[in-house]
Amino acid sequence: MSNRVRKAVFPVAGLGTRLLPATKTMPKEMLTIVDRPLIQYAVDEAREAGIEQMIFVTGRGKAALVDYFDMAFELETTMRDAGKSLDALASARTDYGEIVAVRQQEPLGLGHAVWCARHIVGDEPFAVLLPDDLMAGTPGALKQMVDAWEQVGGNMLCTEEVPAEKTKSYGVIAPGRVDGDLTEVLGLVEKPDPQDAPSRLGVIGRYILQPQVMQVLDAGTRGAGGEIQLTDALAKVIGTQPFNALKVNAVRHDCGDKLGFVLANLALALERPDLGPQVREYLASL
Repeated sequence: MSNRVRKAVFPVAGLGTRLLPATKTMPKEMLTIVDRPLIQYAVDEAREAGIEQMIFVTGRGKAALVDYFDMAFELETTMRDAGKSLDALASARTDYGEIVAVRQQEPLGLGHAVWCARHIVGDEPFAVLLPDDLMAGTPGALKQMVDAWEQVGGNMLCTEEVPAEKTKSYGVIAPGRVDGDLTEVLGLVEKPDPQDAPSRLGVIGRYILQPQVMQVLDAGTRGAGGEIQLTDALAKVIGTQPFNALKVNAVRHDCGDKLGFVLANLALALERPDLGPQVREYLASL
């Protein structure tokens, strides 16, 4: 078993119904925040954290996700022959390591999507990144998690404090010992009502997991919404392995939601030296 996190699973088979009609024919992960698709932000974050193998769990109509990270020979040749700069393509021509795609045949939940990658993950610890959650921070959220994980091992979740009325939209941890930004996880509840939530620490879209989680997911147990919930599987390994949650120094944008998608474009554009001044000027004029 590796003592490094070398593999990352990207569950990208979802239909993106919250962003219809744009996602009727376009994978939501290919929608752009400023000038890069969501999937590139997630993969860039994984590469920064030392991930060597990207595992895309895809569905029908998602071929563009894999194609995006391939060399665009015709496009590059045409641009080069026309004397056009390839600088605009530079960030999409980086060496992203090995990219593997597997199919999730049925939309049975996040736990099922992760389980679909079990044969590629093998017996190694692995990361899970949900591209919908764009994490803006330096260093990236996963790099912060990997650095912390190398000290404590086991399973690790990324959490943020959520408003009490929104706990029913998250997996929520039952907290134990606190050490700086690390909190011991004593329990997990999927989408609890506010009065039943054990804390306000909601799980967001970054995980580092031990391969034993796949064995729990093998049972195919259905949870909230009739789906195979990753949170339920994680709850069953609590107490058998070290289990911590980390509050990272990053801003999360929920880009699977229309408002979150718009705000992410605005926030990242404001940080760009080539766009920020004009965006500020426009906002001031409103």
